[in-house]
Amino acid sequence: MAKYFITGGAGFLGINLTRYLLEKGHTVVSYDFSPDYDYPEKTNTAVTVIKKDIRHYDILEAAMKGSNIVVHCAAALPLYSEEEILTTDIDGTKNVLTAARKNGINRVIHISTTAVYGIPDHHPLFETDPLHGVGPYGRAKIAAEDICLDFRKQGMVVPILRPKSFIGPERLGVFALFYDWAQDGRNFPMIGSGNNRYQLLDVWDLCEAIYLCAVLPEDSVNDIFNIGAEKFATMKEDYQAVLDAAGFGKKIVGFPAAPVIWALRVLEFLHLSPLYKWVYETACEDSFVSIEKAKTQIGFRPLYSNKDALLRNYDWYMRHRKDFENKAGVSHRVPWKQGILSLVKKLF
Repeated sequence: MAKYFITGGAGFLGINLTRYLLEKGHTVVSYDFSPDYDYPEKTNTAVTVIKKDIRHYDILEAAMKGSNIVVHCAAALPLYSEEEILTTDIDGTKNVLTAARKNGINRVIHISTTAVYGIPDHHPLFETDPLHGVGPYGRAKIAAEDICLDFRKQGMVVPILRPKSFIGPERLGVFALFYDWAQDGRNFPMIGSGNNRYQLLDVWDLCEAIYLCAVLPEDSVNDIFNIGAEKFATMKEDYQAVLDAAGFGKKIVGFPAAPVIWALRVLEFLHLSPLYKWVYETACEDSFVSIEKAKTQIGFRPLYSNKDALLRNYDWYMRHRKDFENKAGVSHRVPWKQGILSLVKKLF
């Protein structure tokens, strides 16, 4: 069995990947600067928890010693400051790859994002499409991919995965806003008509893709892969499944996109909106990628549809919502502050 070193191990993807790997009999090192590794797995002898920052190279290199495979999940998300995003997502990525090479670890799986495509003008998106990062986060993730390609040229095996927005157990963030409205028996506003197709991804399917990149031959995985659900409908149809599950008879309510987007731009500038540009600028547009390359080249077969993933996440939210009452932040593990939307909610 292998020893996996997971950066961002205390995050939403990190803990789900840890559980996935433990079920397969592997051992895990969780490396994350967050002090909140409060999962039951922290007492598992197969898990080593190191609470440090990937920006601190010497500590990172020492901690990685003895590991077989690195999965680089750590990233500063769009709600972080620009400095944190650039230093974590760019400098941190270089540190991770350098430390892996120094420790003789030849395979590093890098978790990127479909945000590198920016706001596209066609669908589906393919791995060969141009990259246009929106905001510091998008630009930083493109730069991080470039670093991965540089290390690949030096002989390392560096699979790059570009997942769609992924959800599942432990995922809060922006989705907690929606689930909060659903469980309170509110209609839910949507930017635009909701008739656009917006692909999501269940975190279990992402873990499966990561594992395929860890165990398959180098010549199959040393590439870039889009990862997303295979089955998805329109935003209105998929999100309505959660309102139906809540049982209040509420509906998705669409609003004209242009004025809502302009209002959100102003509110973001005033720090009153919980949404950042890439979310509200793309929410009313089609957004889906081709996963044919991953299916053909590494045998990726997603198990969950959009509806399945949303309902799995909502079920977990309902069973655990008391655990995160009065908590808010900028990561996927806590609800994002609703800002002015808490007042808008009263109208629905």
